[in-house]
Amino acid sequence: MERELTVLLRRARANQGEMAREVHPDLEPAAYGLLARLDECGRQRATELAAYIGIGKATMSRQLRALEELGLVAREPDPADGRAWLVHLTEEGRTRVGRVREARRARYVSQLAHWDRREVAELARLLHQLNRSTER
Repeated sequence: MERELTVLLRRARANQGEMAREVHPDLEPAAYGLLARLDECGRQRATELAAYIGIGKATMSRQLRALEELGLVAREPDPADGRAWLVHLTEEGRTRVGRVREARRARYVSQLAHWDRREVAELARLLHQLNRSTER
């Protein structure tokens, strides 16, 4: 199991770099996960994003600045707390991330086309279970 997880994670990191470049050629690979989270969950505070991704505030601030400069995210005051900011995808960011995520889904469909649908569903269920059991 350890070997297979290592191979899977190594490939996932390589794919993350490819997906980041597909979103924008200047995007750091680590920032792709941040964009995907915003795509899935919508507006969030930078502290929530940092906790989810597992990085510090300074690193998060640097990544958000870079994403803002690329026009992929924007910040707005949090209506619940005027001292805080909410981060969200811009329309350009949503379009680019959506295009890359759809292409990734199509690759998964192609790669798993010869699998039985029940096997795919079981794999998804087990991966979900693994992710839940390894949450902090």
